Amino acid sequence: MAQPIDFYFDFSSPYGYFMSEKIDGVAAGFNRKVRWHPILLGVVYAVSEGKPLVDLPLKGDYARRDMARTARFHGIDFHPPTPFPIATQAAARAYYWLHDQDCTLARQFAHAAYRAYFQRGQNISDPAQVVAVAQTLGVDGAALAAALQTDPVKARLKTACADAIAKGVFGSPYVVIDGEAFWGVDRLPQIERWLDTGRF
Repeated sequence: MAQPIDFYFDFSSPYGYFMSEKIDGVAAGFNRKVRWHPILLGVVYAVSEGKPLVDLPLKGDYARRDMARTARFHGIDFHPPTPFPIATQAAARAYYWLHDQDCTLARQFAHAAYRAYFQRGQNISDPAQVVAVAQTLGVDGAALAAALQTDPVKARLKTACADAIAKGVFGSPYVVIDGEAFWGVDRLPQIERWLDTGRF
């Protein structure tokens, strides 16, 4: 049986959001499953010496236009949020806490958190907003709020970031298929070809 596809993303990444709306469907068309891995781009950038695109001279204005265009191209609801970018520790910690209990619920939360931020402008850097998103899915809000502050949950995210960096992950979205890496939602056509042919 084919190995799952690995999907790395930051909850503050619009391109990660776009990929999140597509990757499971693409994979399912080839009878593949996807493992989702929230990471923190801030941790990655400390190693790669990177910065958010919108903070880069010249590229920033282009990136803002490209985000909106890419959303239209893929038919995805997208409203540039303010503030942007944001810290996403709370959302990523919530995902891993949920994943350790119920993988399907964690996936639902990831979609809900992404949509809360990029469709409705809900600031998911605020743990209270993360809890509110999770509660719409039936999650015990008090239990999640407490879990977000615990050392094991914090360590779970730190380990996930370290593992991603060790595997060469440097951006969001970052998709790995049988050892082959694809960076960016604009690589979706290549991803589909790779899944169809095995390589090219």
